[in-house]
Amino acid sequence: MFKNLIVYRIGADWSSTSAQVERGLAQARFVECGATQEKSTGWGEPRGEAHGPLVEAVGGQWMLKLMTETKALPASVVNRKVNERLTRIEATEGRKPGKREKREIKDDVRLQLLPMAFTKQAAVHVWIDPKAKLLVLDAASQAKADEVVTCLVQCLDGLLVLPISTQTSPTTAMAEWLTSQEPPPGFSVDRECELRAPDESRAVVRYSRHPLDTEEVRQHISSGKQPTRLALTWDNRISLVLTDAMQVKKLAFLDVVFEGASARQDDGFDADVAITTGELQRLIPGLLEALGGEAVAA
Repeated sequence: MFKNLIVYRIGADWSSTSAQVERGLAQARFVECGATQEKSTGWGEPRGEAHGPLVEAVGGQWMLKLMTETKALPASVVNRKVNERLTRIEATEGRKPGKREKREIKDDVRLQLLPMAFTKQAAVHVWIDPKAKLLVLDAASQAKADEVVTCLVQCLDGLLVLPISTQTSPTTAMAEWLTSQEPPPGFSVDRECELRAPDESRAVVRYSRHPLDTEEVRQHISSGKQPTRLALTWDNRISLVLTDAMQVKKLAFLDVVFEGASARQDDGFDADVAITTGELQRLIPGLLEALGGEAVAA
């Protein structure tokens, strides 16, 4: 269900029920793009059932889903159509259109092509832990996370969301773990890492499926290269890649997580949510502790 993690702290003063959140999200329910619309964003049904709830509460945890649909217009196609019009104007009217007219022609071409464009849908899973005051996004980039947070704040009155910062930066912590070969309690270092020079050279060294307990790795760090990605395993249950931006990539639950889980029915949504949130409720505090604890806002 989650492949990436970007974690936020929800303001302590915000209090709402799942029913109130449902009503707020309903103001921006997802609707597919219209004929001449390039992008549509809105809240979809987490369970995937048409006209179902926008908030699914499972074991006290709230699951949401932000949907985005975009229409793809290849630039080469647009430019070809625009050039055809420009050539026709020059041939029939004996003049070359100016910059403003060219922009208007391009906009008109896009409007004509949009109804024929292919559409692409994408979703970002959102988890709210109302008791722990955590907002967790399955967003692959900060830009996408910002879009989700903006949509949430617009729909939910009084919601304040702040990025989580830690006493020790991920870069500093990862460098220490690699240098000392002493990962934090509960974690083990795996065989993937990226080291980047902070100077203008921007030199990068990447290790994949490679032992990291080597003198070569330590020399790179001592020479100034900083870890920007490091593969870790938590409690022999979850593998992940931690980044210097305090993001988690390549999140994967190991087989042991599913041992003993009850047999799933045709709809395994509730089981997926229960397992995912249950594991992440242990991982996230463990990761924050490994980074020196959460920094207290001034």
